[in-house]
Amino acid sequence: MKKVLITGMSGLIGGILREHLEDLGGYELSALNRRSVEGVESFQADISDLDAIKSAFAGNDVVVHLAAYLGGDNWDQQLATNVVGAYNIYEAARLAAVKRVVFASSGATVSGLERLPPYEAIVSRRIDEVPSTWEKVTHETVDPIGLYGAAKIWGESLGRHFSSKHGLSALCVRIGRVSAENRPNEPRTYSVYLSHRDIAQMLQKCIDAPDDLKFGIFFATSDNKWGYRDLEHPRRVLGFEPQDSADSYL
Repeated sequence: MKKVLITGMSGLIGGILREHLEDLGGYELSALNRRSVEGVESFQADISDLDAIKSAFAGNDVVVHLAAYLGGDNWDQQLATNVVGAYNIYEAARLAAVKRVVFASSGATVSGLERLPPYEAIVSRRIDEVPSTWEKVTHETVDPIGLYGAAKIWGESLGRHFSSKHGLSALCVRIGRVSAENRPNEPRTYSVYLSHRDIAQMLQKCIDAPDDLKFGIFFATSDNKWGYRDLEHPRRVLGFEPQDSADSYL
């Protein structure tokens, strides 16, 4: 049994991942949350408090860090949860000799490109304005939107630091748009849509990736015709094969 701690298990993606791993079997799950999660061992603490969260990490093989502050540019909340909190997750993992942290990054790390051609036309679904050839955005690109996007780049950089200095495996997933409805719900999401089973597959691929994969940044979207984020890298490195597409809802 691989022991996996999930932060933010009570959230949408946390619940999707929990159900997926429980259906597969072979994983012993626990939760680090601000409120109790029924049915699994649950630790209640705020990730901005390192001492309060340390006990949750003991004995785990992998931590999937999904907890985040998603609202706007409130700096105090971004600082506490997405800056200090991200550091605390990596540090607590290091102290507990956890082998891997799967860090939930975001497409907000590159969404600034959506102000520029051809990406602006793509996400606005003005397809007639898109040139016949254009380059997809790779995992090496950064162009954040807002403090949230900038904070997620910080979390990715922390992962590289902890990997290089301490040997911790840190796999960062730039998650596309996952909705409760599990379908595109506005024009932009036809480009960045990510289905429930595709995000579950991606996170599982990261959990189970070979131990010698020490660092990586990967985009995660479904197989959308007008997706502008590169999926060849996660296909090649992780074996990620998205099963769904926004195009089926057109």
